Amino acid sequence: MTGKNLFKSHLYQMSTYQPPLEGRSVQQHLLLDFNERTLPVGREVEDALVDYIRSGALQKYPSYGDVVERIARHAGVDRACLMITNGSDQGIDLAIRSVCSAGDEAIIPVPSFAIYRQFAEVENASIIEPQYSREEGFPTSDVLRLISSKTRLVVIPNPNNPTGTAVPREDVLRILEAAADALVLVDECYFEYLGETLVDLVEQYPNLLVTRTFSKTWGLSSLRMGFIVSHPDNINQLLKVRGPYDINQLAVVATLAALESPDYTHQYVDEVMQKCKPALEAWCRGRKIDFWPSRANFIWMFPPQPAELQVFLQEQGILVRPKKDLSGKLGVRVNLGDLQQTQRLIDCLNRFYDE
Repeated sequence: MTGKNLFKSHLYQMSTYQPPLEGRSVQQHLLLDFNERTLPVGREVEDALVDYIRSGALQKYPSYGDVVERIARHAGVDRACLMITNGSDQGIDLAIRSVCSAGDEAIIPVPSFAIYRQFAEVENASIIEPQYSREEGFPTSDVLRLISSKTRLVVIPNPNNPTGTAVPREDVLRILEAAADALVLVDECYFEYLGETLVDLVEQYPNLLVTRTFSKTWGLSSLRMGFIVSHPDNINQLLKVRGPYDINQLAVVATLAALESPDYTHQYVDEVMQKCKPALEAWCRGRKIDFWPSRANFIWMFPPQPAELQVFLQEQGILVRPKKDLSGKLGVRVNLGDLQQTQRLIDCLNRFYDE
């Protein structure tokens, strides 16, 4: 017995999703490659974690207390509309796993976060990929045209990664109406940077599900805390799929401390969006470098010699992410940090192109 056909047959045709995470170090690198917060979390969060670790309770299964209520209050929704998840990735996985079966159609515009397709492929869904464009942004017309009786899922990242594209609220409403029998998954992973949300619509539209995370602006990436906002009936079904202990206790401790002291997040977001992003955009325009208009904390740009630039920046201790567009043209997606970090990046960019 070899176990060769142990798993679903289509899984053997898939590749694994393996982001290049190895070798990254906050001590050695300025990490501008994964759209993370580039500064440490607030001291209050660190202290809460240390206190819990020293409390002698790590051997205990997690208990969540009032964290759902606290996050719901923060998000401005009813507690019954919210479920915590192991990062927003788990929320996306649970949603797709719960609605898609083999042969169902999933509309996932591209280019976008690879995990959407990965999770849909695991369920053997038929994936349809309308394309973003720099001129038109999110392909609303194409999505509306492609919705059919076979559609079970429509994915709308808002804003999108790697393009940074936001989707107008009225466009999402049109899709919600047109895809009334499908799940419309709106990923608000970068909500704090965009400042726009659809969570106020979840009780009006039972086919709407919103995912969010504490990984990006709040800086809790390694602890994995996310949440789903949807109609209470949907939350009740998804709780049957999520495990009872899927969110670890340290994530809960850190999240509660972060919500008690949100200034470290609000100040960071303001600096990134009001000062640092305009500075890098101005540099791109001054150098006549094409880039996608972004509503998030990163810019996807297409400078000369992108591969050589990535190597040079890595030699300077700065990591950025190479990304090809749909035509195969190579660019780099650059996460934004604070002003000092952004100036360091711009100085290195100038040195590369001037020398």
